[in-house]
Amino acid sequence: MKTRKLVQFCALSLGLILVSTPIAYAQRVFSPVQQQAYPSPALFEELTKAKVIYLGETHDKPQDHAAQLQIIQALHQRNPRIAIAMEMFQRPYQSYIDRYLADNINEQDLRDRTEFDERWGFPWEYYAPFLRFAKANRLPVVALNASTEIVRQVARRGLQRLSREERRYIPPISEIRTDDPAYREVMQEIYEQSHKGKGNSSGFERFFQAQVVWDETMADSIVRFLQANPDYQVVVLAGKGHVAYGYGIPNRVARRVDGIVQRTILLNPAEDTPPRNNTPAADFFWFTYQ
Repeated sequence: MKTRKLVQFCALSLGLILVSTPIAYAQRVFSPVQQQAYPSPALFEELTKAKVIYLGETHDKPQDHAAQLQIIQALHQRNPRIAIAMEMFQRPYQSYIDRYLADNINEQDLRDRTEFDERWGFPWEYYAPFLRFAKANRLPVVALNASTEIVRQVARRGLQRLSREERRYIPPISEIRTDDPAYREVMQEIYEQSHKGKGNSSGFERFFQAQVVWDETMADSIVRFLQANPDYQVVVLAGKGHVAYGYGIPNRVARRVDGIVQRTILLNPAEDTPPRNNTPAADFFWFTYQ
């Protein structure tokens, strides 16, 4: 039963299952580490100690995005030097984000030139408030993701078949690690569910490599920004499946930066989201209500 719940939880964040719910305005914070409610002031006191904060969303839940903006605003009040790092934008389009923030192109130009609608597919208005807030407060925004073309190529042909040109916007192949057995197990279960038991080992391997390319590229993007801007705190907006249990992005950032302090918040997860290998899914769960 716990395995089934875990697979369903991860599948939601990977876009395999989509759910729509209304925007909420009240919140409750729970610590799965301490197994108790956590006061909001204590939460933000804890978050100020972290160099990287992950806000794990379900992409089509408006209340997740409302919570993200609320958290970013509260963090900015405590520390004006924060950056917003977004899975929703792909690395080759960083220059257009920078031009928008510098007021050299308008919001519609940004949306068009980053090919946001084609490459992401969830409503612009879910994410525009973060860009507007960043522009108004002169905050950097980091395009985290690998390009769709590269991820598709890996899923179809495998990592080693990428051309030199295709490798430009991902980390070196030697840094793309697929040797985490716990993550592999979770992805295997998702793969089997999505293929209804008709997949094969080579197909799974390419599927897993594509997932890891996402994760390693986003981790690399975060670390590169911190190396260039060591006095900044980074707030990451990404799907739950990329941050839960540390499997996706957080462990890969930690592998690159010794001793880095990171915190993960899952937004509106299932109340009974189970631990795995005695590891909670996140440092905090944030629940919003009507």
